Amino acid sequence: MYKKIMVPLDGSELAECVLPHVETIAKACDVRNVIFVRVAETFYSAPTGGGFLFGDEEIKRFDAEHVAAAEKYLEQLVNRLDYGKVNIQTEVLAGKPAESLAEYATKNEVDLIIIATHGRSGVSRWVWGSVADRILRSSCVPVLMVRAPGCVPGI
Repeated sequence: MYKKIMVPLDGSELAECVLPHVETIAKACDVRNVIFVRVAETFYSAPTGGGFLFGDEEIKRFDAEHVAAAEKYLEQLVNRLDYGKVNIQTEVLAGKPAESLAEYATKNEVDLIIIATHGRSGVSRWVWGSVADRILRSSCVPVLMVRAPGCVPGI
């Protein structure tokens, strides 16, 4: 049923709470590919009274550093995983997380997205937003949302 699973990660331990679920589904469902994805948000320099705070070269350097850090994180992550015959891949995207992830899933014919949700509700969710929720609403791919440990129920 699921041949290609995408697992968005933000580099946090909290987001990695999905890993046991990914392993179980990958092994039990004869999954062929698991793609761990991290989005390196592109840097934006807002204009100040006298122009921009950072120049184009500095912004390019910041973006390159974010991509390199994301690649290093994913490489270290997959080196400690063993899903048997499942092909494990990594991908670093640049842009806004929810939009980039939903677009990637569609373009790459992903069958399932497995993502952690931090379990925020109420005002904190409204203020911070929810990448998991936006992926759920914007993607045509099934999404399995895993509640992070320490989640407190509420509306």
